[in-house]
Amino acid sequence: MRVVFMGTPDFAVPVLKALADAGHDVVAAYSQPPRPAGRGKKLQPSPVQVEAEKRGIEVRCPVSLKDEAAQAEFRAFGADVAVVAAYGLILPKAVLEAPKHGCLNVHASLLPQWRGAAPIQRAILAGVPVTGVTIMQMEQGLDTGPMLASARVPIEQKTAGELTQELAQLGARLMVETLADLDRVRPTAQNDLAATYAAKLDKKEARIDFARPALLIEREVRAFAPFPGAWFDLEGERIKVLEAHVIGMNGAPGCVLDDKLTIGCGNAAIRPTRIQRAGKPAMETDAFLRGKSVAVGTVLR
Repeated sequence: MRVVFMGTPDFAVPVLKALADAGHDVVAAYSQPPRPAGRGKKLQPSPVQVEAEKRGIEVRCPVSLKDEAAQAEFRAFGADVAVVAAYGLILPKAVLEAPKHGCLNVHASLLPQWRGAAPIQRAILAGVPVTGVTIMQMEQGLDTGPMLASARVPIEQKTAGELTQELAQLGARLMVETLADLDRVRPTAQNDLAATYAAKLDKKEARIDFARPALLIEREVRAFAPFPGAWFDLEGERIKVLEAHVIGMNGAPGCVLDDKLTIGCGNAAIRPTRIQRAGKPAMETDAFLRGKSVAVGTVLR
């Protein structure tokens, strides 16, 4: 097929690779414009732009697709289908209807659950046992279009980063399979009454509230790893927690209970096992404690 690809972050890259490797003619890749990053705040192209340019695919980075000129440029590619994966821009009706088969989206949840911007993180936070990916026909509503295919995976103890990688690979395979069988696929309408919404992450959510139960804090650690990172304050320094375990101990919320940095919570306790200091690489908590003693009874906030 003649495909226009639309995506931006790492999650979208396996989908782009799979389309090209399956022999589809990817005539253009749309991605969000380069953003300032790093200490020098230099403009950095998105992961999708980097991969597309590596493969010799024409790249477009419009700020918006609402103006007629951008829509005309999109139509000029004459695509059979547009494949969308975490693109990040709203697609107007004129764009949705331009390709012969419309726009198909790889969404990282089992729709209608977790429509919206942060489906992976919200699924982990909710403590549901299973999530997955859905291939859907896009329409103007927020992730409301009919479903063409889906696949499930267990969440288990995976972090958002680990689950993102797994779902990206699964979504890539599922999209290739869907395109291969597109003429025979029968769309299934979503049940709007069963829909849940995955709101965009707010960095304020990442500060650990030790008054909450340890089980919920452990989910937060996994949901916010690697970004933005659940964190607490130790002597004015922000400490990110990248991995942690629930421990069957009791103590005042925020109070360090032993020499392994076990911390009391509203119910039970949490023990960080992998942390990151500001401006430093991630490290095991044991290594951190060898260099910095945290006395039993210290109260963390």
